[in-house]
Amino acid sequence: MWQSLGRFIIKYRLPLLLLLAGLTVFMGYQASKVELSYDFARAIPVNNPKYKEYQEFRKKFGEDGNLLVIGIQTQKLFDQELFNSYASLQRNLKKIKGVDDIISIPTAVNLVKIPETEKLRADTIFPERALSQSEIDSGAAVFLSLPFYRGLLYNRDTHAWLMGVRINKDLMASKGRIGIVQNINQLADEFGSANNLTVYKSGLPHIRTELSVRIVNEMRMFILASIILSALILLIFFRSLTAMWLSLAVVFIGVIWSFATIHLCGYKISVLNALIPPLIVVIGIPNCIYFLNKFHTAWNETGDKKKSLVMMVDRMGVVTLFCNLAAAIGFAVFALTQSQILKEFGVVAGINIMALFFISLLFIPAVLSFLPPPKSRHTKYLDNARLKRWLDRLERWSLNHRRLIYAVTLGIVAISIAGIFKLKTRGFIVDDLPKEDKIYTDLRFFESNFKGVMPLEIVVDTKKKRGVLNLNNLERIDSLSQFLAGMPGIARPLSITEGLKFAKQAFFEGDTNSYSMPSAYDLPALSQYLSMKGDSGNPRNSFAKLVSTFMDSSKQQARISVSMADVGSNRLPLMLDSISNRAEELFDKTKYDVQLTGTSVTFLEGSHYIINGLKDSIIWAFVLIALCMLYLFRSARILFCSLIPNIIPLLITAGLMGWTGIPLKPSTVLVFSVALGIAIDVTIRFLINYKQELPRNNYDMKTTVIETIHSTGISIIYTSMVLIAGFVIFCFSGFDGTKALGWLTSLTLVTATFTNLVLLPAILISFVRIKK
Repeated sequence: MWQSLGRFIIKYRLPLLLLLAGLTVFMGYQASKVELSYDFARAIPVNNPKYKEYQEFRKKFGEDGNLLVIGIQTQKLFDQELFNSYASLQRNLKKIKGVDDIISIPTAVNLVKIPETEKLRADTIFPERALSQSEIDSGAAVFLSLPFYRGLLYNRDTHAWLMGVRINKDLMASKGRIGIVQNINQLADEFGSANNLTVYKSGLPHIRTELSVRIVNEMRMFILASIILSALILLIFFRSLTAMWLSLAVVFIGVIWSFATIHLCGYKISVLNALIPPLIVVIGIPNCIYFLNKFHTAWNETGDKKKSLVMMVDRMGVVTLFCNLAAAIGFAVFALTQSQILKEFGVVAGINIMALFFISLLFIPAVLSFLPPPKSRHTKYLDNARLKRWLDRLERWSLNHRRLIYAVTLGIVAISIAGIFKLKTRGFIVDDLPKEDKIYTDLRFFESNFKGVMPLEIVVDTKKKRGVLNLNNLERIDSLSQFLAGMPGIARPLSITEGLKFAKQAFFEGDTNSYSMPSAYDLPALSQYLSMKGDSGNPRNSFAKLVSTFMDSSKQQARISVSMADVGSNRLPLMLDSISNRAEELFDKTKYDVQLTGTSVTFLEGSHYIINGLKDSIIWAFVLIALCMLYLFRSARILFCSLIPNIIPLLITAGLMGWTGIPLKPSTVLVFSVALGIAIDVTIRFLINYKQELPRNNYDMKTTVIETIHSTGISIIYTSMVLIAGFVIFCFSGFDGTKALGWLTSLTLVTATFTNLVLLPAILISFVRIKK
């Protein structure tokens, strides 16, 4: 079959190349349409209850993750020059297209009672103009006397000050977000430079935008670096510009197809599928090396170019098919998970790894048929004396030191298993950023001074229209708010009750002692406050606009909005359980419905889906690859022998993670399925060659193993070096998760190369008996 296919490709080489060129042009057009994803990791299935609750919350109360915060730390904020500069920053930020509102000290309002009407009026504390020192001092005295703003806009103990910039929710999910955030950052940095202050920036808009920009930049860098590195390795191996450009053309076509597939599937570039194009380069080059290696070997044997090309397809077609199939399975199993972002990664990677096989199969022999035959210097690597000496050593180890190999392997496995028991699962929203990264350190500033910026939302449904206005319900909401305020890692909550306390303080002439829940006697007098309407064009009503978001239009549901620290996936469930238990004590389940939602909750749910999905994907990868191996070799004993050299590297990697304290998280669990799918290639190539050589050596086991080590060893070492070098590139990422993918996968591949060239031959000689 494969011989016939080889002749077909040579015979119809020109039409096939034209067809491939036409498809690539079409794919290139589709690739030009691919877009960057501006959504946070879409880890939760759309039919998940937590996802539905979050979407329902956003419909009723708006976006919870559209507040960008700017922080400074100084004892001189109310000095004339600095304060006027701070107020000017606020006014300039408000002019940026896409900024809906700004919550800050210069725009802070005070509720003032009008004696004639006994009603409340919202007045700005600081007039919107350049102020004198006496005006600033007067306003500061009023502002600092209002408990409502403590812990919200300032921390009086650390002299930290916060400005919140609310970005239009429609622009948050568009490309326009990048320009808005960059303009905000520029103005904030200019303010810091002018006043010799460190400016801290955080909040989900800032974090998401910065990560999106970095993803694109790193994707470009990795594609370029992987191509350059692959070109150098190919040039060193083959000493041929033709072989180098031929291989680069294959992966270049593969990269174009990968971008096109993202668009054709209706996906966008995310933090995960941005890794696919450079992975295509890394995985595609070994295909080229194996084809070229077999072509050069056949050329040395026959001296006939056409016959050599047919032999190349005949010998390497089935090998490369199953190697790519195994690698594709290693990635495609992610499509079986319930996490949307993993599904996209699995679908695109699986399709394009298989596409690489067909590109290589058609392009390489067709182009080589037009080129002159290889010169002696191009095949000189086949007689590499140093590599042959190493292969001789591997041969001696496999034949003469099998007991030592087994003993060392068992010892390493035992240590690795002990390390596996030390593995822990842990994740953070900004988990993959280095601890010295500006995004990370700025986030920690807000956590230490304002207890965090990550949104947590609690929705209390009274199941009655205007039920929120019931005093008993308000007291329950306030009691839950006070419980939240006492929890470590959670900032002072905002709810309708905080607004009522502010209103009560105003009714009692601004007495700070009156900042408390109104009594049954006070509540009717404050009812007009509950109906205050916000006007986006009137800064005096920005406070009313803020508090109006804490009830729905029917006043049936109340919202408690909390900012919290990025406490991680281990601590967060305990905190949510504690909040849920307190809510159940306060609100009877038969009369009320209390929901915990927001970005923090969806992050936790998403982490669980990703971790569990990745664990399931490893099992699926083993099962599907095992079925492929069983079909290929028709032997349960060969199947068993083939899996051992690939399970051991995974055990070693997992054990090392346990001993070094690297946690299981989305970015690190990804390593195992990916590495298994790639590492099994070496096993397939070794065993298929072993199977092909066995009849030629009259079924002599030892002779066949020796022959296989020498015939496949050079190409296995070369391709392993390419793969390892390709994944090492990821170690230069600015994301710890991508770094982990790089060095952990490289470690797994190094180990797999040794187990397949040393342990696998020993196992074949010791335990496999072939019937003639």
